Formats: sequence, structure tokens, C-alpha cells
Amino acid sequence: METSFWQCLLVFTFLYYLAKYFLGVNRNLPPSPALSLPIIGHLYLLKKPLHRTLAKLSNQYGPIVFLRFGSRPVLLVSSPSAAEECFTEKDILFANRPRLLAGKYLGYNYTSLVWASYGHHWRNLRRIASLEILSSNRLHMFYNIRVDEVRLLCQRLFRGSKGGGPGDDQCQIVDMKSMFFELTLDVMMRMIAGKRYYRDNISELEEARKFKEIVTETFRLSGATNIGDFLPVLKWAGLDKTETKLVTLQGKRDKFMQDLIDEHRRIRIDSASKDQSRTMIDVLLSLQETEPEYYTDDIIRGMMQVMLSAGSDTSAGTMEWALSNLLNNPKTLLHAQLEIDINIGQSRLIEESDLSKLPYLHGIIKETLRMYPADPVLAPHESSEECTIGGYKVPRGTMLLVNMWAIQNDPKLWEEPSKFKPERFKEMMEGERDNKYKFLPFGVGRRGCPGEGLAMKMVGLALGSVIQCFEWKIVGEEMVDMSEGTGLTMPKAKPLLAMCRPRPVMLNLLSQL
Repeated sequence: METSFWQCLLVFTFLYYLAKYFLGVNRNLPPSPALSLPIIGHLYLLKKPLHRTLAKLSNQYGPIVFLRFGSRPVLLVSSPSAAEECFTEKDILFANRPRLLAGKYLGYNYTSLVWASYGHHWRNLRRIASLEILSSNRLHMFYNIRVDEVRLLCQRLFRGSKGGGPGDDQCQIVDMKSMFFELTLDVMMRMIAGKRYYRDNISELEEARKFKEIVTETFRLSGATNIGDFLPVLKWAGLDKTETKLVTLQGKRDKFMQDLIDEHRRIRIDSASKDQSRTMIDVLLSLQETEPEYYTDDIIRGMMQVMLSAGSDTSAGTMEWALSNLLNNPKTLLHAQLEIDINIGQSRLIEESDLSKLPYLHGIIKETLRMYPADPVLAPHESSEECTIGGYKVPRGTMLLVNMWAIQNDPKLWEEPSKFKPERFKEMMEGERDNKYKFLPFGVGRRGCPGEGLAMKMVGLALGSVIQCFEWKIVGEEMVDMSEGTGLTMPKAKPLLAMCRPRPVMLNLLSQL
């Protein structure tokens, strides 16, 4: 009897997918790999890193491809024209997010800015992020935080090199992945909660370790490739362990963030100047006092997590990739140093207001974002209605994946895309508006990243400072390994270790930090 049941189930599944296949042929769906297996669909084709696997599929089947990831229909887009259509005239149709496990547990049941579907709630969160937290005025208020932390980074690098002898003996080998990561975490946490977790107090090292673990684990589990998202049968059979890990992580995150909220709530009660909203938590608690039924602690924690995740690992990764590129291209590094020396001089440290005078530095950052975007496959969207893209029909409820890495590294769009050439952005600035959809490291449209301004300021100031103040060399004889690791933000496979020593012309300034 039991054997008969499973045989019937297999026959039913086979017929179901067979019918879906022939229906798809008749509905003018986009090109698709011929073999879509029962139950798993095209999941058998996926390998890490995902953006490269998807690029190969696009090279084989075209810039618009229809896939099935288990039970989910997926539209893969890998051309500027198709991306433009998705994010302009069809933008509102693709403004929803698919319901993935990460959104349920890390997005507070799909109510956070990243995971909420398009509607009044999402528009309100976006308004808060854009006007109350990431506005030009608010970023200006937090300017001193960014300057302080970058100066502290330079101070750490300078002090680490003291005591060395002349020449290369004075160099120190530095783990720049950790340096950049701790820099961005401290910047974001000072903006969010007014707290610094590194370099302040050795008694806080344990709290800092837990904090770093939470952020790292969040990125590891936040990807859209959790197999249980596409094969619910694994959850029913108890074979998918991702959900258990997400529940555990949610508990750790909630406790950590709630402690910070409660601490600020106590301070506001005890303080006579509670109207002075200096941190993001203070801003959100002020809103909570006005509308407590809407601005719950869940909403506040969700906004804190979005800002922390979006503003830390992504910017740190971009700095690490950029410095790695510069180490492998020493002439480019010298060119950037010369630009800073000419436009800023050597009598003061670089400031954010100087960044507009440094187009070559800007080109280095853009070229890094082109080759190694922090979001290589843009966070998934989902169609709310049936529509057409590129003349093909796209069913309602289809998950949209835009492979920005493939577009930004397409040899048909970019001359020698595998070469690091910052000057290409100086050359294309005039025509950039005409074809802006070939370079979208922060996304675009309604769900584009609202933190682009903060990211460019942070990366520009930090990268410009370490270029201005220090000499950099490769460790050993071989070039820096530029292999890509696995993860949501395309980390380097091997953390960047670099040899660093202060530039002689900057010794006086560095000694005063």
C-alpha cells in the first residue's frame, strides 16, 4: 500500500512537470534549458559562484532566460536593455520580494525594508531611510564619525609599523580584510547606537566578537540560494537544516539589538535633552513615541539590521577588492597617490569634501564595483502580475534575478572587461547617462539601494586615506589572489594580507594622530 502511494506520487509529479513544460512552450516563455527535472527543475545546473554559473547560462540561451528553481519560476536577465525594461516601465510590477526563509526570520516576517513587499508599509520604511537616516543632512551630522574612524584606522597602521628599521624591514604585514571590516562595523554602530566595538576598551572584546559573528552569519545565511526555499519537500522531510540555523541566528540578533534599544530608551527617559536625536535608534524611538502601534520594537530592530548589514560588509569588501587591485597594479596606485599629492598636498589629511577633486580615485572605486560588485546578482524581485519582458511572457509570481556581474563584465559592452582600468570611467562619463543600465552596482528603480551616497563617501574617504598615508606592497613574490569566494556579497576567497609602511612625507602628520 505504501509503495503504491509513492509510485502514484512520482507519476503525478512527472505528469505535472510535463504539463507545465508544454504549457510553457505554448505561452511564449523566454528560452530555457531543455531539461527541467521533476521536482528540482533547473537546480541541478547551479554551481558556486552563482553569478558565474548564471552568466554561462545567459551566454548559451540569451540575455533573457526562463528557469525553474524547484517550485519557483525564475526570470534571469543579463543585458542592459532587459534590465532597463524591468526597472523602468515594469518597475512597479517587479517591486515585490519573493518569500524566502531569510525574509521570514531575518526580515521580521517580511516587514523589514529589504524584505517587505511593495505597498504602504514598504514606502513608509523607504521614506524613513531616505529622509530620516540617509538624507544629506543626516550624513553630514555623522561626518565626524566617519573621519574619526578612518583616522583611527590610519593610527593603527602607523603604530603597527613603529620600531622597524630602514627599507622593507619597516613594513608590517596587515590583515586588511579585518581592518576594513572593523572600520565599517564601528562606523555603522556609532551611527546606529553611538557605540564602538573595536579599539575602545579591551573589556568589550567578547561583545565585539559576538557582534562580528552575528554580522558574518547574517551574510552567510541571507543568500537566495537556500535549497529549502525552492524545495519545500525537504522541510517537510526534516532534511533542510537552514531554517534551524536562521531561527538560532534570529534569537542572537534580537537579543543584541533589543539590548541596545532598551539602553537608549533608558537614557532618553533619564535625559533632559531627548529631543536631540543623535543616533538612528534615537530617531526611531522618537517616531515610536508618536506612533507606538506602528513603530514597534520589531520594526526598529529590522531597520537597525538592514542598515548594519547593508553598510558594513559591502563597503569593507569593496575596499578590500580595490586595494587588492592596486597592489596588483602598482602604476595605478602611484597614479592615485600622485593625484592626491597634487590636489590635496601633504600638509593635511584627505577629507570628504576633497573627493570631488579626485576623479581618478573615483574611477578606481567604480572600476572595482564594476569588476567585483557587492551585489553581483541583484537582490531578487518578484512579479506581481503577468507581464512581458523583451517580447516574452513572464508569469505572475516569477522571481527576477538580474545578473549585474554578467552585464558589468560583458565583452560586448566593455573593452577588455577582465583588465583593471580606472581611466575607462573618465572616458565614459559623458556617455554614461545614455547607457547607465550597463553599470548598476547599487541597483536602480524603487528598490535601488538608498545607501549609495553613504557607501561612496565611506569607501572614498577610507581608500583615499590609506593611499595618501602609506606605501603598499604585495606579500611575497606572487600577485594578490583575486579568486572570488562564496557568499551574498562576493567576498575574496583569500583575505587580503598586504605589506604596509608610512610614506616618509606623511610621517609628521601620522605621528600627530
